[in-house]
Amino acid sequence: MNDRYDAGYGADPYELVGYDEYGQPIYRQVTPSQPAQQQGYDPYGQQGYQTPQGYGYDPYAQGAQQAPPYDPYDTGVQQTGAGYAPYDPYGQTVAGGQQQAEQPRAAEQTAYIPQQAGPADDGTDGRTGERTPEQTPERTPERTPERDEREYHTAQFAFVEEPDADSEDVIDWLNFTENRTERREEAKRRARGRLVALAVVLSLVAVGGVGYLWFAGKLPGTSSSSGSKAGATTASAAQKRDVVVVHLHNTSGGGTSTALLVDNTTTKRGTTVLLPNSLVLTDTDGTTTTLAKSVDDDGSDGTRDALDTVLGTDIEGTWRLDTPYLQNLVDLVGNIEVDTDTDVPDPAAKKKGQAPLVSKGEDRTLSGKMAVAYATYRASGEAQNAQLERFGQVMQGVLRKVSSDPGAATTTVQTLAQILDPSLTDKDLGTFLAKLSDLAKGGDYKTALLPVRADGTLSAEESESVVKDVLGGTAKSPDKDAAVSVSVQNASGTKADTEDARVVLLNGGFTFLDGGTASAAQTASQVLYADAADKENATEVAKTLGLPTGAVKKGKVSGNADVSVVLGQDYKPSSA
Repeated sequence: MNDRYDAGYGADPYELVGYDEYGQPIYRQVTPSQPAQQQGYDPYGQQGYQTPQGYGYDPYAQGAQQAPPYDPYDTGVQQTGAGYAPYDPYGQTVAGGQQQAEQPRAAEQTAYIPQQAGPADDGTDGRTGERTPEQTPERTPERTPERDEREYHTAQFAFVEEPDADSEDVIDWLNFTENRTERREEAKRRARGRLVALAVVLSLVAVGGVGYLWFAGKLPGTSSSSGSKAGATTASAAQKRDVVVVHLHNTSGGGTSTALLVDNTTTKRGTTVLLPNSLVLTDTDGTTTTLAKSVDDDGSDGTRDALDTVLGTDIEGTWRLDTPYLQNLVDLVGNIEVDTDTDVPDPAAKKKGQAPLVSKGEDRTLSGKMAVAYATYRASGEAQNAQLERFGQVMQGVLRKVSSDPGAATTTVQTLAQILDPSLTDKDLGTFLAKLSDLAKGGDYKTALLPVRADGTLSAEESESVVKDVLGGTAKSPDKDAAVSVSVQNASGTKADTEDARVVLLNGGFTFLDGGTASAAQTASQVLYADAADKENATEVAKTLGLPTGAVKKGKVSGNADVSVVLGQDYKPSSA
């Protein structure tokens, strides 16, 4: 309670509740405890006296306009008939006791709310300082009790918001921020999707690459023969191969060398398979012979068919390469590089002790003449396979220098002007050599020697790595138990005796091997056996040829035969 007193008035019926925004006090009327209204003290006892000017308090005046009483504290509170009324900062006079009880609450509500710039309490615009008619509050000299409704203006309420011109910009910015965030998230999702797809593709490529390397036998520690034998057989049989047989004829020193050129189009690998001359073959008439004899006697067609039978291959053509053509071929491709394993003397050297034509060493550059000398060289007492392997080195060196373009390779073959087998044309051979050249340059080419036993036959286990894996065939050497093989050398001086002995032995159930012709004739014939178990067979051979049993002796037998026969001048042909 405010301790505001005035002489003769007693307790102040108004209570201070706060201050408005301009620092003016705001009062609230306190309801008297007694129903009778307290009247102010009149020290002069002139109640109800009205001055000529209309000032003073008249308790009996009804509806008459009275001047406001004197406020010694200048608080701006007007006294009405019911007491003091609070000061209205907006210039609105509140009349009547009932309405005066509500007025302080309205002031209390607006006292603590910050107001924006607007009309001042004096009716002027707070921003421009000018009074606007619509903002100037109307002052009514008197409010009747019958009127309860109050007139409010927008300037009285600070919570009325004016539209913000930047609200649309804020909304646009929020939308932009949200859209940008969504775009970033979508970009991240797409990036993650691409990474997952890339990982899947790389995994598939890696698995496929490893599978191919395993299938081709290129993985470290594996080979085409590793793993399950059944699986290897199926994979080998399903591969596509192009095979050409090449026979090197030594026109100056005699003899031949044979190799198979293999292009595996499935695994993209090439191989030169070297065939020893001692390999046993069977002619179409059932005669057993050697590879060397077949090349000399039966020619290309007969030898090709015999090789297909023994190896289970499908040779497409025969390339006869005489040594003069090999020399021209090396010169045409611009020399070759070979790791030589021995010194090779010059065949045309007239004096001993001259420098070798080919020196032993790595990456030796060989001209055409040097290549022929190295490919045909066989040292005294050296096995034929050593010379055969040198021939393989020269062939691989030539393939590395031949053009990989089919047209250019065909031109090289045509330039040689050699006579080819009818089964192989210049274009076919040129295209075939170009494919092998591409493999040899890429490191996908090798040379393999066919393992042949001492008797010229093949062992399925020993020859599997070549016959089965490289050629995709099956070894089918003549069965030794089916018939006794007999090697016949003609030393009678009559060439026809060899053919006569062949017919007689074949009719007798033996296998005939041509042992050639002896350099000198001899008088008595001989039937030799090396193993005691073959003595009986040797005796049967002598009886079949019409030779005396005394001709049967133990001695040296050709490696491919069970019994060896040397026909002397005492042999009597069956026709005679």
